[in-house]
Amino acid sequence: MYLSRFLSLHALWVTVSSVMQHYPSVWGHYDVCKTQIYTEEGKVWDYMACQPEARDMIKYVKVTLDPPDITCGDPPETFCAMGNPYMCNNECDASTQELAHPPELMFDLEGRHPSTFWQSTTWKDYPKPLHVNITLSWNKTIELTDNIVITFESGRPDQMILEKSLDYGRTWQPYQYYATDCLDAFHMDPKSVRDLSQHTVLEIICTEEYSTGYMTNSKIIHFEIKDRFAFFAGPRLHNMASLYGQLDTTKKLRDFFTITDLRIRLLRPATGEIYVDEQHLARYFYAISDIRVYGRCKCNLHATGCKEENKRLLCECEHNTTGPDCGKCKKNYQGRPWSPGSYLPIPKGTANICIPSISSIGNPPKFDRIWPNISSLEVSKPNQANVCDNELLHCQNGGTCINNVRCQCPPAYTGILCEKLKCERDPGGCGQNSAQGAMSHGALVLLTALLGATGLCIC
Repeated sequence: MYLSRFLSLHALWVTVSSVMQHYPSVWGHYDVCKTQIYTEEGKVWDYMACQPEARDMIKYVKVTLDPPDITCGDPPETFCAMGNPYMCNNECDASTQELAHPPELMFDLEGRHPSTFWQSTTWKDYPKPLHVNITLSWNKTIELTDNIVITFESGRPDQMILEKSLDYGRTWQPYQYYATDCLDAFHMDPKSVRDLSQHTVLEIICTEEYSTGYMTNSKIIHFEIKDRFAFFAGPRLHNMASLYGQLDTTKKLRDFFTITDLRIRLLRPATGEIYVDEQHLARYFYAISDIRVYGRCKCNLHATGCKEENKRLLCECEHNTTGPDCGKCKKNYQGRPWSPGSYLPIPKGTANICIPSISSIGNPPKFDRIWPNISSLEVSKPNQANVCDNELLHCQNGGTCINNVRCQCPPAYTGILCEKLKCERDPGGCGQNSAQGAMSHGALVLLTALLGATGLCIC
């Protein structure tokens, strides 16, 4: 008898624990779109904000060079060796595979010896500037998750600008300036990311840290994403909840790490000296062996997957959303304005799913206006779409789905899917006691029901 009661209590506790995942104090991870939980009506879907995994975005990039004929080898030309700038018997020839340096070699598999790299023509037209624009395009909105890293096979340039676009290359804005002398090149005082703070993290700086010319160990240029994350998440990025909270509430910060295109503007090659040696202009050129860009598809927290289709990345939208970035509600799911998912409350976030609109629940679809009070419907009509169910549109916060047409909400909640706290309507808003009270009520109702089902009581 005691064993059976113990087993019943154990099963009860497991069930209550599963259901209580719904409440903020014990929510799961934000990066899972939905999970099944148990309620008194059985298994239901519990929605949450979600986002795709970060990946190597270079696999999906399209590269464009300006001017188009800036790559060396057509016609063939000689250039000076990297390690010895006065040994000028190397050849670049586009018609010979072993001697060609096309743009795709910036993105091929590294680790081979000798390394492969793209290379520009030499500075044979000096003193005319040797300017090159390298544009990386994804035809998709990307959220950066790690440092941008550019590895030069030649010396790092004396002057360079990294730019970003948020509108597929129609307009551009600087990300960071690089120079051996920031004041001379760009009329800016030199800074590093370490000079920034939470309040100045969006400042566009010029750094001299990565422009030291001909040095064998000086090949890499960084744009420091993680160092900027660290202002909010801590030095080792252990407090990502703080970063996500900032990204959710500060649009400018979120947009700062979001791109559709990157542009590398090479303005002056590495000279290693104050003056240019006009007798050996074959020393001066640009050569890049590797570019790394890590990020995730921007899906507005409405998808965990992002697929490549017809050479384009597309979000695999959930929450009844659609579009390349899950940026709108599906047809017949426009019962309230589309909204992005939210990281808040941490760590589960808020899904902000799209809900059915009037034309999908039985009224004439003449105007497709939004039904102001769907939850007032009492009976189901033939062939109408469900307002709630136990599969996709479950009542939240312990609400009960009545005939698939309305949610019967607990006293502390309201809304079509019981998704809102009633106290949000009060002038004082929702205090901690209100949220705790709502959570306690739901838990107590559920616990009482489950105890009754097992024949036990709280004594």
